[in-house]
Amino acid sequence: MATDALGTRAKRIAALGFEYAERPKTSIGHCNLCRGSAFNVLTHRDRYGYAVSAVGCSRCGLVFLDPVMTQEAYARFYVETYRPLVSAYHGRVIDAGSIQQEQRGYAVERGDLLAPYLTSRGYRTMLDIGGSTGVVAHALARRFDLSATVVDPAPLETAQANALGLETIEGLVEAVDLGDRRFDVVLLCQTVDHLLDIAGTLGRVRELLAPAGLLFVDIVDFRAAYLRNWSIEEAVKVDHPYYLTEPTMVAYLRQAGFDVVRTDFAADHLHVSYVAQPATSASGLPAADGVSALWREIRFVQNAPRP
Repeated sequence: MATDALGTRAKRIAALGFEYAERPKTSIGHCNLCRGSAFNVLTHRDRYGYAVSAVGCSRCGLVFLDPVMTQEAYARFYVETYRPLVSAYHGRVIDAGSIQQEQRGYAVERGDLLAPYLTSRGYRTMLDIGGSTGVVAHALARRFDLSATVVDPAPLETAQANALGLETIEGLVEAVDLGDRRFDVVLLCQTVDHLLDIAGTLGRVRELLAPAGLLFVDIVDFRAAYLRNWSIEEAVKVDHPYYLTEPTMVAYLRQAGFDVVRTDFAADHLHVSYVAQPATSASGLPAADGVSALWREIRFVQNAPRP
């Protein structure tokens, strides 16, 4: 991107007045996936220009922010800053209204992917974690005759979901209380990277899911992101506490007690989707040689000219 365009972007972001350095944070003592405590520091800033430190677990290859904003700080961030920040970065308005057309297309694509697993299964209830404006939940609920509940921390977006007639619960999934409810289908659409505790949330999803239920989750593939931009910093952003790869996401699912029944590489070549079902809990971390290859590739991207 031209220097003047980058300068304009920086000015738009600065105009928001979001002082990342002043927001309360917590340090990470142990990897959320493998509980390791040896980390490699990969970045010192994110794509917005904030002083964000992304680290990688030397044992399993999980990448995450450390330190990371607290749950309360993120709750405020999603209410006040998230959409304006993304808008400033892209130079166009991205809000609860404008994202709905994109979400409609996404809902059709995800519906086609899930159709073989949702049709004629007798499923009745669906939970959409991080469900935003409810467009995806509403479309899938109508297509597959499901009763949908949306959990999201942004009040302007849950208001849109509520207007569609969906049950909505405002808040971060880590903080909301769903009691002993069980759901036939759970969605984590473009959400898992935003969680503060992936292992804990997937464990809770396993409890919330009916015995024969279905989980859908998709990730922004960290490798695809930094290879596309040929920049680690451009792949890191304050709104994503985690940066997942195929090996780390599959390891998370296995440890939470899920079997992956289908993997889908999205048309944007950036997202990877997983359809999973409950299974006997199993462990398994990414292979050590694959983790070592990841660090070598990151160093190469950091230092070699873009192809």
